[in-house]
Amino acid sequence: MLPRGLSPMLATTGALPQGDDGWAHEVKWDGVRALVAVEGGGVRVTSRNGNDVTAGYPELAGLTAPEPALLDGELVAFDDSGRPDFGLLQGRMHVRGPSPALMRATPVTLLVFDVLHLGERSLLAEPYDVRREVLEGLGLSGDHWQVPPAFLGAGGPVADATRAQGMEGLVSKRRDSRYAPGRRSPAWVKTKHVLRQSVVVCGWKAGEGGRSGRIGSLLLGVHGEGGLRYAGHVGTGFSSAALAHLQQLLEPLARASPAYADEVPREHARHARWVEPVLVGEVEVTAWTRDGRLRHPSWKGLRDDLDPGQVVRE
Repeated sequence: MLPRGLSPMLATTGALPQGDDGWAHEVKWDGVRALVAVEGGGVRVTSRNGNDVTAGYPELAGLTAPEPALLDGELVAFDDSGRPDFGLLQGRMHVRGPSPALMRATPVTLLVFDVLHLGERSLLAEPYDVRREVLEGLGLSGDHWQVPPAFLGAGGPVADATRAQGMEGLVSKRRDSRYAPGRRSPAWVKTKHVLRQSVVVCGWKAGEGGRSGRIGSLLLGVHGEGGLRYAGHVGTGFSSAALAHLQQLLEPLARASPAYADEVPREHARHARWVEPVLVGEVEVTAWTRDGRLRHPSWKGLRDDLDPGQVVRE
């Protein structure tokens, strides 16, 4: 029987490792992480925070392996140009039992990049190169699952190619590294072309004009010294449907005071509606300011695969 309760190994953010030896480089896919158990003629999909999300992705039901296997990968939705689109995936992330029409409109693909267990054999202590060889030998290729390539040697050309293609970045992995469930390890380094940050929604402010009385911007936080720290606000990147959905989610979460451990600047706190810090979202930003604020954030969508307590500055 395959092990349960494992959490994915996580990467640290850093510069692209230099040198030709010792590293494998993989594309950083813009989706949601999942551990997938293939066993007994069935498939079980578990999110990064341990939730069973199998019902949300029926297209994976046909995934098979020569032996029971526990796989690590990313669930993505591709746009018309073949690039992963997190915004498209939003239409599937929160739906359990999607209709055939939704599955046709927004198909999901599992990109498998690691194998943790095969048959009676745990592969956690095996080096990356061994796990990769085992993974490539499983023959995982289908309409909704595939094993994307890994590139050995210098990462510079891979970084240049993925940047030109508009991809989010790279994950470089030490070829002699073991798999450390639930740990953020320097043996895996993510280098981002586009700066993305997970955030906790801590409040909102009403907008003006067409958004009068409704959400105009969200007040955001990330965990740091002492608890949640104010990280700024975001007012762009929302569709009308996203705003309506957020309004429904946030209104029952109202609280009298902010959940931050630090003080919110007066001009941002004025007329704010505070909420319980339980919703996690994703923003795209240009940089962090010196005082710990997100510069020019744009909303990308909600995440249900992260616990709010796991959200720290990238």
